[in-house]
Amino acid sequence: MQKVDLDSMSIDDLANLRDQASEKLADKIAARQRELAAEMEKLAALGKTAKVSAPKKDMREIKEALKPQEASKPQEASKPQEAPKPQAPKADKAA
Repeated sequence: MQKVDLDSMSIDDLANLRDQASEKLADKIAARQRELAAEMEKLAALGKTAKVSAPKKDMREIKEALKPQEASKPQEASKPQEAPKPQAPKADKAA
């Protein structure tokens, strides 16, 4: 895989890369879901039941979940920093 220097990329290039990665991830998720559904059908045909851990989502919901968060959302407040504790001055020993 080709290495990409993210620091040297423009904002537009980074946004395009993010969009491409999100689309590829959504495609892979959908393909995996199809594989798992086929496996579940095979198990059902054999009379075995399979647990479904989460409800199925359609691709529209998956793509919505992969979209970047809006910048208008407030950011979490960080913990206030504590001031350093004062230390007693050290006595100079002049000889």
